[in-house]
Amino acid sequence: MTAEMIEKFLENKAGKNATVNIHFKERNTITGIFVKGRDYEEMKSKNFWRIVNTNVAADWNETKDMGLSRLYNGLSFTKLS
Repeated sequence: MTAEMIEKFLENKAGKNATVNIHFKERNTITGIFVKGRDYEEMKSKNFWRIVNTNVAADWNETKDMGLSRLYNGLSFTKLS
């Protein structure tokens, strides 16, 4: 998916910390939260996205530790739901 498609989906998604199912071309689907860190604009321009998996979302909500997030390439996404 392109950065524009992903950004449009995120703008239309209700709530800032809404969980999203992310389907990939060559890996299993994950459920996570897109994170806007200090490097959000730079990463978005390169179609990379910081995502916190729902398995560690509770810890992330308490600490806001960016170490709990992972970077994913938007080109490997096939669908967001």
